[in-house]
Formats: sequence, structure tokens, C-alpha cells
Amino acid sequence: MHIRTVIPEDSDLLVKMLKQLDTETSFMMYEPGERTATADDMKHRIEQWERSGSLFLLLENEGELVGFISALRGEPRRIRHSAYLVVGILKDYRGNGYGAMLFQKMEQWARENGITRLELTVMTENEQARHLYEKMGFYIEGKKERSMIVDGRSVDEYYMAKLL
Repeated sequence: MHIRTVIPEDSDLLVKMLKQLDTETSFMMYEPGERTATADDMKHRIEQWERSGSLFLLLENEGELVGFISALRGEPRRIRHSAYLVVGILKDYRGNGYGAMLFQKMEQWARENGITRLELTVMTENEQARHLYEKMGFYIEGKKERSMIVDGRSVDEYYMAKLL
């Protein structure tokens, strides 16, 4: 298993992995088939992340992308010290410590780049992810009620943060 920074040439494989994630779990933002980004769209996003000083790490297994963590850095000066995180790991690779590895690598980058606040949201029902985040030092700051509609029902999210 290898963790590395995304490059524009990853766009095809990244779109494929994200679409697979959408079918494997209801805990991602997009429903199956809803994600419309093309490889070209993704290439432009990757270039934009690079320019903005954000981070996008890939978890790779023998040339196959199996997970990621992104840290979108605040652009205005008032929030430049913070980063919003999104993480996803394919079903067959969950529960093996890879999420913790991604968080550790991301946190190292954050510290090296003057980021002192990490934040994310997680559906309240996603106990496996919440436990990982708590293990990594995140805490619940609040609850966003009726944040999403998943399979026809309202779902709440927790706001979670970690101060570095």
C-alpha cells in the first residue's frame, strides 16, 4: 500500500474510484450515478487544488486507487489556517488502518504548512468513520440537523474538528 499526492494524470483513475465509492456506501455526498465529473473536469480540479495550496492524497494498491483524503485549505486570510477534509476508502480496504495512515500523512502536511485547524462533517449514522476521526483526535463541535436526504429520509451530520 502506497500513499502519494495526486497528479493531473490520475484524473481517469480518480473519477473511476470516486464513482465506485458512490456505489459502495451511502455515506458519500453523491448518490450512485449522480457524479458527472469527467476525467478532464477532474484534471482541472487537481490543478486548481495544487494552485490553492490544498492537499489531495491517494491510497494506491498495486497501481489501483483504493482511497483518498483531501484537505481543502481556506483561501481568505481569515481562514487560511484551516482545512476542510474529505476522506473515502473502497469497501474492501476499510478497517485495515489505511484511514489512520491517510490522516497521519495529511496531518504532517498540515503542520508543515501552518494549518492549525482541521474540520470535517460526518453523518451521525456513520459510526465507523466517526470512531476513526475520534481516534485521530477529532471531537464533535455540533450537529447539523436534517443536513441531507439519503434514501428519502433526513440525515443529520456532526461537525468535527481537531486543533493542531
